[in-house]
Amino acid sequence: MKNHKLALALVVLALCLLPALAQAHFGMLIPSAPTVMETKDADITLVAKFWHPFENQGMNLEKPQSLKLYVDGETKDLLPSLKTIKEGAFSAWSLNYKITKPGLNVFVLEPKPYFEPQEDKFIIHYTKVYVDAFGDNEGWTEPIKDLKTEIVPLVNPNALYAGNTFVGRVLLDGQPVKGGEVEIEWYPGPGLQGQAPYESVVTQVVLTDDQGLFYYTAPAVGWWGFAALNEAEYKLPFEGKDREVELGGVLWLYFHEFKPAVASPAK
Repeated sequence: MKNHKLALALVVLALCLLPALAQAHFGMLIPSAPTVMETKDADITLVAKFWHPFENQGMNLEKPQSLKLYVDGETKDLLPSLKTIKEGAFSAWSLNYKITKPGLNVFVLEPKPYFEPQEDKFIIHYTKVYVDAFGDNEGWTEPIKDLKTEIVPLVNPNALYAGNTFVGRVLLDGQPVKGGEVEIEWYPGPGLQGQAPYESVVTQVVLTDDQGLFYYTAPAVGWWGFAALNEAEYKLPFEGKDREVELGGVLWLYFHEFKPAVASPAK
């Protein structure tokens, strides 16, 4: 009887832990606008956090290792401009940036390694987002030089409707990743939580093919996070033991609403 009760207690404990284990971690870097078309909208705000996007539940994000902007062949260090903020009870970071000329602005955040006790490993998510300005968005097919891992778009990342299929290539050390996992989650926005019929569909998962390509059709309007996950070739020490390191190439994309046609102006 004692053994039966112990087994039952362990099953109950495991079931209680399942939702926490199922939650996917995402580095987040969300601009106030995915595209800037007019000067009056050129002052944007970016928010960086470490999050479970769909459930809108957070973790503390230490001051990142780096925040860089790649635009027009130049690299800008934006880390000194980061300011700490609170997202609920958790530490996050914010940046105000004024876009002054046409071009594709690529923001890339590198965090400090985060140790996840439940998975007994470190997590490092190299997080990228595009903001095109004044109609010039050339260069989105190009990888970021010297970035450890990333997702490179094969469709225009700033021209997506909900219902479009996104195609991306996962690179690790500049090489395509075959059979790699890509986790995908929707971010419903500040103060909102997504609704799912059950836990297993909160985080969508697809695999890359032999060329490192993956495909995903986003069913809803808004920001979608894509996290290509791979194990690093090195380990990091924690509490006297070397731990594995998960490297994430994270990309955030905005999928727009496709609006119905309206009457054209009379000529």
